[in-house]
Amino acid sequence: MSGETLLKVQGVETYYGNIRALAGVDVHVDKGEIVSLIGANGAGKSTLMMTICGAPQARNGSIIFDGTDITRMPTHLIARLRIAQSPEGRRIFGRMTVMENLQMGAGLDSMKYFNEDVERIFTLFPRLKERMNQRGGTLSGGEQQMLSIGRALMARPKLLLLDEPSLGLAPLIVKGIFAAIKKLNQEEGLTVFLVEQNAFAALKLSDRAYVMVNGKVTMSGSGRELLTNPEVRAAYLEGGHH
Repeated sequence: MSGETLLKVQGVETYYGNIRALAGVDVHVDKGEIVSLIGANGAGKSTLMMTICGAPQARNGSIIFDGTDITRMPTHLIARLRIAQSPEGRRIFGRMTVMENLQMGAGLDSMKYFNEDVERIFTLFPRLKERMNQRGGTLSGGEQQMLSIGRALMARPKLLLLDEPSLGLAPLIVKGIFAAIKKLNQEEGLTVFLVEQNAFAALKLSDRAYVMVNGKVTMSGSGRELLTNPEVRAAYLEGGHH
């Protein structure tokens, strides 16, 4: 942990029409950390991820990334600062092959590292190498999730945003994906901000975490603190994740 803040979200309010989806959110992510945001469905977690990426834009508050104010910046310029997102629902290009999907993820300035980066992704997710010439739409859910993360990594991000990476996947696949995230963080120092409904898996992986309820952060602490917190256990960890 360098203790140097990479992402600072302060007092952020986001609206859909007249409906306030985020009600003054404060979170920060330091360089080299894995930070997770847990909460029930509809709590505003994905909205925060999308607001960081500029669509929708925050109506109030500020978002500072690596010293740059990105609050009012258009999405494509935010991406250029090397924030990459693996969005909820994966959203890979179904008609394109695995390789073409990875090409879409590479930024123009990272094309010179293209082969090296592809190898790195194939080492992380060997399944993608086997499926390299297969269309994205024919992959299993787990393989699509690997591809979505791989595509985001092709941009050589300083910050990787992961929105619900375990959604709809079998526990064994989830374990593999979380192990890959941990490996990227430990071996490459990649900073990760993770939105996840599987609170148990997220908190075990994370240095720090925030709990969101109705568009507000209601609690924060280290992953370990929140794992043992009785309120968090009762709300998010009951039901077999032990």
